[in-house]
Amino acid sequence: MRKKRRPLLSALLLAVVAMTAALEITAPEIAAQNAPSDKGPLGWASYRQLDGMAALRGASETRQFSSYDRSGRNNDGFDGKFSCLRQDANGCVIAERTGAGEIGSIWFTRDEGVVSRTGWIKIDLDGRTVLNAPLQDVVDGKLGAPFVWPLVGNRDDTSGGVVIKVPMPFRKSMRVTTQNNPLFHHVVYRSFPDAVGVPAFDPADRALDVVEKLRSFGLADPKPARPGSHTTRSTVDIEPGATARIAELSGPARISQLRVRLPDVVPGPAVDDDGRAFGTGGFSAFTVAVHPRNSGVRVTRRFDPEIEKQRANLVIDGRVAGQWYHESKIGPMTWADQTLDVAASFTAGKSKIVVRNEFVSSTVDYNEFRYDVHSLVDGSWVRTDVVDLGQNHLSTEAAHGYRVEKQAWQGRRHFYYPIDPALVTASDEVLAGARLRISFDGQTTVDAPIGEFFGSGLGEYDVRSLMFAMDPGKDGWYTSWWPMPFAERAVVEIVNGSGRRIPGVALEVTSAADPTVVTALRATGSLGYFNATHRRSATENGNDWLFMDASGRGVFYGVTHTMRGKLPLAVEVPRLYLEGDERAYADGLLTPIQHGTGTEDFYESGWYFRTGAFAMPLAGYPAHEIGGDGCQFDCTGAYRLMVPDAIPFHTALRFGIEHGPLADVPADYSSTSYWYGQRQWTLRETDRLNPTDLASRAEHGYTAVGETVGKVTSSFEGDNDHSVASGQVTASTGRVGFKVAVEPGNSGVQLVRTADQARSGQQVEVLVDGVPAGTWSQPYGNADHRWVQDSFTVPAQLSAGKRSLSITLRPVLGSAPWSASDYHVRSFVAPFAPDGVTAQVRPQGMDWSPKDRGPMVRTERDPISPKKGTTGG
Repeated sequence: MRKKRRPLLSALLLAVVAMTAALEITAPEIAAQNAPSDKGPLGWASYRQLDGMAALRGASETRQFSSYDRSGRNNDGFDGKFSCLRQDANGCVIAERTGAGEIGSIWFTRDEGVVSRTGWIKIDLDGRTVLNAPLQDVVDGKLGAPFVWPLVGNRDDTSGGVVIKVPMPFRKSMRVTTQNNPLFHHVVYRSFPDAVGVPAFDPADRALDVVEKLRSFGLADPKPARPGSHTTRSTVDIEPGATARIAELSGPARISQLRVRLPDVVPGPAVDDDGRAFGTGGFSAFTVAVHPRNSGVRVTRRFDPEIEKQRANLVIDGRVAGQWYHESKIGPMTWADQTLDVAASFTAGKSKIVVRNEFVSSTVDYNEFRYDVHSLVDGSWVRTDVVDLGQNHLSTEAAHGYRVEKQAWQGRRHFYYPIDPALVTASDEVLAGARLRISFDGQTTVDAPIGEFFGSGLGEYDVRSLMFAMDPGKDGWYTSWWPMPFAERAVVEIVNGSGRRIPGVALEVTSAADPTVVTALRATGSLGYFNATHRRSATENGNDWLFMDASGRGVFYGVTHTMRGKLPLAVEVPRLYLEGDERAYADGLLTPIQHGTGTEDFYESGWYFRTGAFAMPLAGYPAHEIGGDGCQFDCTGAYRLMVPDAIPFHTALRFGIEHGPLADVPADYSSTSYWYGQRQWTLRETDRLNPTDLASRAEHGYTAVGETVGKVTSSFEGDNDHSVASGQVTASTGRVGFKVAVEPGNSGVQLVRTADQARSGQQVEVLVDGVPAGTWSQPYGNADHRWVQDSFTVPAQLSAGKRSLSITLRPVLGSAPWSASDYHVRSFVAPFAPDGVTAQVRPQGMDWSPKDRGPMVRTERDPISPKKGTTGG
């Protein structure tokens, strides 16, 4: 938290602000850029400082521009009606902000994931163009670092979408423009009240250390190593209904890694994968990572055993280390894995090896779909690399320097491993019914099924993400790298609710002492406890599925989501549940701060996960089951991590997703959300102003030029778009002024406006006590759901130490009239207990109707069928 500034210091700060403006000092303000900030990690620090994920944040927001259907239906980009904020001579503006912030994540799709018809993408930051290139070239990695895989991904990498995950901070403004209407898109950005500590984005910084780190996602701890780390190990048998205390740690410390192995659990048998084959005189070669302390390496090949008598030499760094050989067929549509152990004499002390597979003989050719590489470290096999091959994995191939000679075939197969169905059923029951439970300092904050906690709620599937992984191979571990600070004590348990005995459960917890966490967790509240919040139930018609609905302050980092559809497979679209949009509400606002375009779009894919399973550092789709393997109808498993685009909250966060176009498709859902938090709040309401009430106007010295007053009867966007409210609204074409009370010990002040958004482009300059504080804008418009709540944060430099502020709203030339029905004034303060006060910002003077969505009515502008080109949006 920022320290309270005395009045004299505030005056000096105002003088400095005025002098700075007069001298027109711009981006290279070295002192300001390097000043302390509670905004969270900025720029490349989002990836370089993952050990700081538990740090809570000050007066900042994470918001999203997207092509969502403003009417609340399903036209989220099909005809591009809602895709452009505006179109001008430069193209389609899809995101725009005046003020400081950071672009954290960009996603597009159209044309089955081919985005060439969107043309170029142009990103302007602080009046400078930092990216201007064909969008397809950008996501294909043709621009070079930092715009390379996996910081960018094309439709093959994400199974139907394209992404840009390069964090791009800005100090004064940002604008994202595309040459042509892009149809479906999301632009997630962070918003700051000031530019203190915000660096300017440098597109020439290749950030090769970040690229290298992200390319080992799901294989190694992405956090910096902590000195003095030690590992607690245990192995237990857990009876049905029993609770096994696996580890009990003393603090102050941080857990940096947690690993679980369940030896009797078997993988899900269905796998969709693409691969290649080569014939006589041919070979394949690639470079893989191994652990430098290895005492041997294991290489496992996934292949199609339909081809008989496949034989190839395995060559490691130019020396023959073994031979692949497969004799005869084992059944149609069947996968097989083959493993070769490589002696330590070939690999010891090395961090990389070159693998070469040389054709010897076959009835047809030698095929290869994927290679998993494990290193034997301290007696345990650890997965250190994965090389997934084929036309849908060109980025992975390129990252490993893959090349093939005498290629004879390439293609895709949906096969099954020959696993006893009874073992699959038992394994699924264990992963769904056995729960990982962790308590920190006497409070249980992690209580989730083991499978879902590590990324897969449908069974044991391959999961590789930046912060957790699931290795379904022989002796494979489930691994978590979430940092988990605690002051005194941490207890790790497994609660066996599966109804089955679980023998030989191995668990490892790695931690290191850290005396600094005591003050940060308890005295200042600057750190949050790690939470994994699990929910499972049938979905409710008309209501979003809630990933979490929490009171307090924290930072939301993502979710693993398990969807079990209930529509029979004979219907036209059994995956209709994927048409649901995500909606996030922070700090009690009634308007979502993020409103998406479809379920697989949220998971950064597209077109119902076009080509099957995929893994990226921040999103993945490990499982799709259809009418078997524990799934009655159609089932989907996916995860999304939000690292550069994490969502901070100060009083509450409500994050949910529809199940179907109007949250109306029946399903059984479960989810596990990952976040850090404390129970206290840091936003305190200090004043309210109703500009339609004479007494309130007089009390606040309210004035307005060119003002009219009318009545609006409408609804808010999002999950409550079926609840109608009526109230009076003012609209002003000229200057608006009023005074509000604030907490003197504030570190910033938030103004929350309830308004009418029938007209888009409302924009005013905000002055605080006569000093410019920034621009407050509402670029969207919505004539179907007219009520909106948006906010503006006054920086601490202009508010700290004061008991009241004089606010002036000055219209920007050409903007729509500024409307308002209600203003809430909230001060950012030191953490405090809320004493049962609701976080929701309920406007004064509104009459609300009963909650009633009514029947779903589909129209021609409400496409939901693949025949009409649905993306699940």
